[in-house]
Amino acid sequence: MNTRNSILMKQARESLSGKWGLAIGTMFVYALITMAVQSIPKAGGLLGILITGPLNLGLIIFSLSISRNQNPRFEQIFEGFRRYGTALATQVLIMVFTILWMLLLIIPGIIAGLSYSMAFYILADNTSVGAREAIKMSKKMMMGYKWKLFRLTLRFLGWGILCIFTLGIGLLWLIPYIQVSTAKFYEDIKNPVASPTEPSPTPVAPTA
Repeated sequence: MNTRNSILMKQARESLSGKWGLAIGTMFVYALITMAVQSIPKAGGLLGILITGPLNLGLIIFSLSISRNQNPRFEQIFEGFRRYGTALATQVLIMVFTILWMLLLIIPGIIAGLSYSMAFYILADNTSVGAREAIKMSKKMMMGYKWKLFRLTLRFLGWGILCIFTLGIGLLWLIPYIQVSTAKFYEDIKNPVASPTEPSPTPVAPTA
C-alpha cells in the first residue's frame, strides 16, 4: 500500500485516542531513564549506548501495540532487554554504518539512516531475526519509500519548534505521536518478508 502521510498521521491520532495518558506516562519514564543513565559521570555515555538499543526496541513494541489497537502496557518498553544482544548489536551496527556514510557527506548519511529505520520494527515482529538480517530486511523494505518517510518526518518539524516554547514538555505528546505515526508507516509498507508468519530468509551480511 501507499497511504498518504496525512492519513497515517490521522490513523495514529485515532489509535492514540483514549491512550494518550499511557503514552505520555510511558514516554516520560523512558526519557527519565535515558537522561538519568547519560548523566552518570564518566560512564554515562557508554551506559547510554548499552541501553539505547533494548529501550528503542521496547518503545517500538509499545508503539506497535498502540498502532494495532491491541493492549499496550507500560512494561513493554523493557521487553527489548529480553533480546539484549540482538537489540544492542542492531543499534551499534546502525550507528556505525550511518556514521561511515556521513563521513562521505551528510546526505548519504541521512539516506542510510532512512534505509535502516525499519530494523527495530522488523525485530519487534520477528523474534528469530538477528541484527544484520534486520538491517538487510529494512534496506529492502525501504526501497522506494525513503523519501516518503523523510516527508513524514518533516511534517513534525513545526510541532517540534513549538515544543521549544513549552520548555520541552510538549515533546511528551509529540514523541508518542511520531512513534505511532511511524508504526503506521511501517504497517503500510511492510512486505511478506517482514511478517512474523513468514519463514525468515537465510541471514546475509548487509553492505553499509
